Amino acid sequence: MKGVISSLSCSDNHVSLTKTPTFLKIIILSFISLFLFILVRRFSSDITTIPTTPSRKFPMSFNQTTVVFGKNPPPPPLRQPAVERTGIIDENGAMTNDFIVGEFDEEMIDSVVNGKNGSDNEGLKSDENRGAMRGKMGKFRVCDDSMRDYVPCLSNSKGKREFFERHFPPKGKGLDCLVPRPKDYKLRIPWPKSRDEIWFSNVPHTPFAKDKEGIKLVKKKGDKYTFSGDGAKQYLDQISKMVPGIAFGQRTRVAMDISCGIASFGAYLMDRNVSTLSIATKNVHNNQIQFALERGVPAILAAFTTQRLLYPSQAFDLIHCSRCSINWTHDDGILLLEVNRMLRAGGHFIWAAESVYRHEEISFAPFKEMEDLTQRLCWELLKKEGDISIWRKPLNNSCYLSRAPAVQPPLCDAGDDPDNVWNVNLKKCITQLPGNGYGANMTAWPARLHFPPDRLFSIKMDAELSRREIFKAESKFWNDIISGYIGAFHWKKLTLRNVLDMRAVYGGFAAALHDFDIDCWVMNVVPISGSNTLPVLYDRGFIGVMHDWCEPFDTYPRTYDLIHASALFSVERNRCNVTTIMLEMDRILRPWGRVYIRDTTPVIEELEEIAHALGWVPFKYDSSEGPYSNWKLLIGEKRL
Repeated sequence: MKGVISSLSCSDNHVSLTKTPTFLKIIILSFISLFLFILVRRFSSDITTIPTTPSRKFPMSFNQTTVVFGKNPPPPPLRQPAVERTGIIDENGAMTNDFIVGEFDEEMIDSVVNGKNGSDNEGLKSDENRGAMRGKMGKFRVCDDSMRDYVPCLSNSKGKREFFERHFPPKGKGLDCLVPRPKDYKLRIPWPKSRDEIWFSNVPHTPFAKDKEGIKLVKKKGDKYTFSGDGAKQYLDQISKMVPGIAFGQRTRVAMDISCGIASFGAYLMDRNVSTLSIATKNVHNNQIQFALERGVPAILAAFTTQRLLYPSQAFDLIHCSRCSINWTHDDGILLLEVNRMLRAGGHFIWAAESVYRHEEISFAPFKEMEDLTQRLCWELLKKEGDISIWRKPLNNSCYLSRAPAVQPPLCDAGDDPDNVWNVNLKKCITQLPGNGYGANMTAWPARLHFPPDRLFSIKMDAELSRREIFKAESKFWNDIISGYIGAFHWKKLTLRNVLDMRAVYGGFAAALHDFDIDCWVMNVVPISGSNTLPVLYDRGFIGVMHDWCEPFDTYPRTYDLIHASALFSVERNRCNVTTIMLEMDRILRPWGRVYIRDTTPVIEELEEIAHALGWVPFKYDSSEGPYSNWKLLIGEKRL
């Protein structure tokens, strides 16, 4: 029995073993399939999910070792992201869903869709086309020769006092052609030699005709104009002796010269580390500012009329007026009140009423009237020597507040913003100084160049606690960029002199040029589309102006050797026609001048096409982030 049981057990085991392999294979294959399925799912998820990176405050710095010329290599195969997003990339490289589409012209869109492009001779009707959508462009035509000195907002105005004010061309009448250069135009004479001589063919006018004083200062010798600087040097020495506290190049860094003539005052102040903005009207001489710019002196067309000048309060350490033909006491002293607004607390006003004009009662008020007005403005007369008088503005409001209530002019309302200057009428009131002393106690030059000023905290912007860090980061960013430009594009050899920064922010670009000893001056522009940072620029020791890039700039053609625009077009393309801006850049750019534009890739692609239409020779470069970065650099060269 026991043997039978044993035999049966062996038999059962034998049956089980013969059936096991098939069953186990099925089980094992099922587990392997399940494992492979899970593994493939996990691996597929890993390779299709693209990690997001934090947005950058600034685009990556340019590195000469990563410059790519011509066409880029083909991109790698695209991988579909797990989550799709749509939006607009802002000027900082971050995606945003909050954007303005802007206006568009249905006829223009139809012409693009139907392939109806303008002919070479028609150019582009700039005021009628907006947005980024456009077809292929032909070459712009050259304007009539009579427009060689054309200034759009100042060349066609009429009236009395308003004659010198900006008059924006009506819609459809804006510049749509390339302003020609004068016959026999030559490459400018490099600075500092240009301070003393310029080519006659570049400014073919006779300056100050029938003016004996002008004949002494400007002479035509052969194919050049020559300028004498001896008188200017002696004049500056006299001012320094009269009031040593002015301290040119230390306490006094930024100055304004009103009705500057040929700008010798500002030209020779540069030897004393003073940056002087020379201003004058586009008047019958038709060339004062043009001569200054050809010499390489900071200058711009501007006039004391019915509106505030486009500079912030407490901008200038010194304001100078010699033979400026302005009656400062006229109309309750409204023009001198504008000087008071722009003059820094503790700053100096120099009035040189030359004897040649003393018989013209209409041009100059008697000195006693001037003395009475300045006393009511709480200015202190420091020194009067011959025809030169020097006043100092108070450091605070204590004198204003101690005046009798009936004394005129009154103080401006506390709610008046003295830095609001775009299309703001002049006011017959005294601009109050900030109660916290902002703008009064400036660090001496050159320390103020990199010292975050107090008025950094008066700017209306989102950041509150990190403003000093942003200020320093911008300076560091532009130092890196300019270092790359010097290495890759040999900026040291370009002999730059007149430079325009179309979107200056805190002036980091201009500061970097100074740090690298590039002997130039920069007109820093703060667009009205952004925060008003002009007070910070002036506190750092720079000059600048507020402007709307949807309108022409108040300067002569052929003003600048280099025009710089960083993250400007990606902002302004929602407000303006970018072609109009590019045409204006061509107008104010000197032959053989260069344009450097840093912006997003779609914007650069659009601007490159316009650059070809303008006749520039464009070059496109990658940033240090590589060929697939959203930031690009476009360089345009305007050749003869």
